[in-house]
Amino acid sequence: MNIAIVILLLLVGVGLLVAELFLLPGFGFAGICGFLSLAGSVVVAYWKLAAIYPWAGHVTLAAAVILTGLAVYGFIKSRAIEKMALDTTIDSKVEMPAPGKHIEELSK
Repeated sequence: MNIAIVILLLLVGVGLLVAELFLLPGFGFAGICGFLSLAGSVVVAYWKLAAIYPWAGHVTLAAAVILTGLAVYGFIKSRAIEKMALDTTIDSKVEMPAPGKHIEELSK
């Protein structure tokens, strides 16, 4: 049961961090919850699983770092950002007034 909790917390944490980085603006609620979920999975692994598997905490910590890195890398390589990003060019030009000419005279 504790192993399932650790795995669930890892997956939820990675998902929330990726959503915060690429889908939601700023570092807000999802990012904090994702970080706390990853930290919680490591704490549960060190605290509950250490009696059975002494190396479980180290493996969970490494898995959290590697899974987060792979998720960010995979999201970037999937080109999903290009579908969400604005890709427009501005073709308009600003007409600067000549020396000695007032701005009000430009509209004439």
